[in-house]
Amino acid sequence: MTLWPRSLFGRLALLLLLVILISQATAIFLYRQDRAALLSRQFSDTKIVQLKALRAELAAADPKSTAAALASFGDAYQARIVPDEERRFVGGPPQNPAMVELLERLKAELGPETDVRIQPRLQLLWIKLIAGDHAYWAGFQLPPRPVDQAQSRALEWSLIALAVLLTSAYFFARYLARPLRQLNDAVAEVGDGKLPPPLPETGPSEIASLSRGFNQMLDKLRRADEDRALLLAGVSHDLRTPLARLRLGIEVGTQDAATQEGMISDIAEMDKIIGQFLEFARDDREAPLEMRELNDIVAAAVERYRKAGIEVRFNRGELPPQPLRSTAVSRLIANLIDNALRYGAPPVDVVTRADGRSAVLEVADRGPGIAADQVERLKRPFTRGEPARTGGAGAGLGLAIVERIARLHGATFELLPREGGGTCARVTLTGRKSATGS
Repeated sequence: MTLWPRSLFGRLALLLLLVILISQATAIFLYRQDRAALLSRQFSDTKIVQLKALRAELAAADPKSTAAALASFGDAYQARIVPDEERRFVGGPPQNPAMVELLERLKAELGPETDVRIQPRLQLLWIKLIAGDHAYWAGFQLPPRPVDQAQSRALEWSLIALAVLLTSAYFFARYLARPLRQLNDAVAEVGDGKLPPPLPETGPSEIASLSRGFNQMLDKLRRADEDRALLLAGVSHDLRTPLARLRLGIEVGTQDAATQEGMISDIAEMDKIIGQFLEFARDDREAPLEMRELNDIVAAAVERYRKAGIEVRFNRGELPPQPLRSTAVSRLIANLIDNALRYGAPPVDVVTRADGRSAVLEVADRGPGIAADQVERLKRPFTRGEPARTGGAGAGLGLAIVERIARLHGATFELLPREGGGTCARVTLTGRKSATGS
């Protein structure tokens, strides 16, 4: 069992309680010290004035004054006045710092022969003073220790302040804990395989930031679920037709060369579709960033098409090295070229150039182009353009793969109309050292 509370309210209340107790105890201690010093100073000032007046009275009186005369002086000054030779009391020197300070002040004001004695049992303060040629002892009653009502008042105010602060802490803790409880419930739902609605991004900046991060995580999980559902739907849809043709060809057992060539073509298309599925599902975030020249990666990709007898032209610009994931960028280039070859029309031109501190890659074709309102839709997975443009088959993942790899490198991906007809796919790499995943 621990005394440290586990709840936010308990910890906040305990912290406030300790702070209040320490601050109030310190305030009361300092107040009592200052008050005692003030009372001591006031007592000293009063006694000095009284003793000066009493000394003057005694100096002017007849040295042979009777005890009755000394008693009358004592009544006037509320003191017991005894000649030095008749003193029979027993007292000790002052030990209290306030009385020691009083003795020093009396010696300074009344002369070095002045002395002070304390008679604790009777609570008397005896002060020796010289009046004329005679010495006298004046005994004053020590002030009784006053009932310190200030301490009780301070305690009352401390209790009131404590109650107010604990009440405030209760409502403040509930205010802080509400979004935390919502976050806890939302996390529990995610743990159960559900996707809760987004959390309100309100409250203190730290909690609002936490809710914002959780909402971003939810959005990524939701997109991942949608991509997974699309992937499964795409697999079943895009592979069903070529599989049906293959099954029909096997059942018929045809020896026709054209049919066999079609079956081989179906197998190649299925292999390409599966390859795109694997590319889309691959996570390149773990691949290390390397300082590479984009031109080298583009040249290697273009050379593969040239060796296959496909016309792809490359116009190389002067580019600085960039932090790149080489394999992912190579797939990006291949998907852009494949997209231009499948949906556009030759020639396909690949251009690299510098734009300030950024590197720009453009892949352009001479196809029918893309309507401006279709650009963002075509970047989504399993999305194809209009039949007039798409005349070829495919899984509809090429541009989605390009968009994901571009985001992975902190780059922008645009589909723009090409002057003279066609489409220009532009990727702008900013050269950042790190990039976030998709």
